[in-house]
Amino acid sequence: MNKKVNFKTQNDNAREFFKQDFTPINELLLALRKSLSDGTPLECDFVSIDKIIKYNPNLTFMYVTLFEEGNKLIRFGSKRATLRETLERIVSMLRKNKSFENFHISDSSKCRILFEYIISRRELSYNKIHSRKFDSLRFEIGIDGIEINDTKKSYYFMPTDAVSESHMGFKTALNSVLRKTAIAKITNKISERIKLLALQKDWKFYLINTRAFVSYNDKCIPLYRGNVMYNEFDFDILINQFERSANWLIKNMQDDGKFLYYYDCCEDSTKDHEHPTRPENDRYYNDLRHCGGAITLIRAYSHTGDKKFIDAAKRALDFTVTTAKERIVEGKTAYHAYYNQKSKLGGSGMALVAMMQYRIATGEKIYDEYIKGFARHILSRMTPEGEFMGYYIHPSYQNGEPLLNMSDKERMETFSFYYPGEALLGLGLFANHFRDDEELKNLVVERTRVAMDWIVDERPKRYSHLFTPLPSDAWLMQAIEEWADYPDFIKQNHLNFVYNDAKEMMKRMYKRDDSPYIDYEGGMYYDYGDHYYPDGARCEGLIASYYLARKTGENELAQEIQDACKKAAMCQFHLFNCERANYSHKKPSKSLDSIRFKATRQWVRVDSIQHVACFFIRLYWTVHRMNNLPALL
Repeated sequence: MNKKVNFKTQNDNAREFFKQDFTPINELLLALRKSLSDGTPLECDFVSIDKIIKYNPNLTFMYVTLFEEGNKLIRFGSKRATLRETLERIVSMLRKNKSFENFHISDSSKCRILFEYIISRRELSYNKIHSRKFDSLRFEIGIDGIEINDTKKSYYFMPTDAVSESHMGFKTALNSVLRKTAIAKITNKISERIKLLALQKDWKFYLINTRAFVSYNDKCIPLYRGNVMYNEFDFDILINQFERSANWLIKNMQDDGKFLYYYDCCEDSTKDHEHPTRPENDRYYNDLRHCGGAITLIRAYSHTGDKKFIDAAKRALDFTVTTAKERIVEGKTAYHAYYNQKSKLGGSGMALVAMMQYRIATGEKIYDEYIKGFARHILSRMTPEGEFMGYYIHPSYQNGEPLLNMSDKERMETFSFYYPGEALLGLGLFANHFRDDEELKNLVVERTRVAMDWIVDERPKRYSHLFTPLPSDAWLMQAIEEWADYPDFIKQNHLNFVYNDAKEMMKRMYKRDDSPYIDYEGGMYYDYGDHYYPDGARCEGLIASYYLARKTGENELAQEIQDACKKAAMCQFHLFNCERANYSHKKPSKSLDSIRFKATRQWVRVDSIQHVACFFIRLYWTVHRMNNLPALL
């Protein structure tokens, strides 16, 4: 791990900037709107504005961009002798744009104005740029921009372009600039464009940094990494984002009970980046992540008591029923989840988790036969020594027939790191809360004892190559937390697994002043210097470790974990598509209240919402106890 550096002074200065009174910039944006709308000269206090902007005619190139739902953005950039001249030039040229008349400039609720200007630039060699460590050669997406000068003209990738173009790395950002140059006429391939750039000996390459503000109604919002800034953790923000994201899931449910699986906010598209060739009428869908959406709605119902959430969860579970295929296990009916020509252990595990949580939340027994059936199937997919087999059916093995007799090679090739934890969580909920089949419950407990020991003690030996420096098995952490409620089940080695993983997660979490970027705090990394992971999935495991620590009397550890969870949640606040932050989306009305994967990547998936939302509500419940439904804590 690289040595950490204290960036306190740099970060304090950055934070101080956002504490300023931005009234002059707010007045500038209002003046820009009026001037754009009616063509009148800019009327504002340029002296006060310049105290913030500190205009430098040799440096301060400016862009003004207009966003409005239904229109492709338009922008113009300029650098003149004075701030007034620069802005008047921009206004004049925007008004001449052929698409300008499509914008409702005077309506601040429709047309958003982004104002961005360069505050520093460094000439570098583009082929020395990296994103591995914090030094002068690092390119940080959303913080750094690019300027390329071909001796006649400069071309720009502004830091906020990372958001409006949904970029995550240097090469795509560099290509965004190159496609504006003459090189773009020669080839469409990014790799070839970069090779051609190396031949342009007279061209200059710069990394740039900017300040940016965006209008929100008649207010001015200062941006960081193209996003709104959250400087402190707040439970009100936490629960607001949870409730609104759960509503987004309902708003975008289909008639058959499926969720909107994937949404690209930048393109207004449902094309999944992992399955880009699937036609629009047959987009990829995932049964495990579907169950995660149902679990989110059940938790929303547990929090609010609002019937719309549990009704929607039932619709989702009714879809899960359509994926259930019957088989006979030891003379009794079992069910396995079968979808996309595969029967995954995790699919059956997640179906069991969701149906058990529905049963606990409502008291209804409508899915009991499926619950028992999934439990029987899961137990049948365990070897005598306790290893779970990842698949019951896989099209690439044994001609797609049930994998009843697997070779060691097949078993190891199809082993899943995450599926056993999902299965064990479902079995734990069954053991603790299903009282209508004692024989099956006792069998679940007996078999799970063996499975739990195997996964904690033997999996690290047999599948060591699947473990990463940053622990990732949050489902198993949740499963162990659940099984801790069953009398005399959990052993010290099980607790050690959860607590050691929690401690390692917290160790590999950016602290307030050990990165140069103030939104990194609470984000995780594999190796220090990595671009941060605002990781809701892992945080579900982390918050589970909090509840486990409380159950086992490890109160000091519980407090440490809760504090870390608050930092992680604050980091994840930035993923939420609120009204202020979704200014660049093609259809802000559709993306509103969803939760993205990454800070600058504008992709939403049902599980990007599920992981963050479920982490949020469980963190909320650490101080706002739910007395009526303790099982769902």
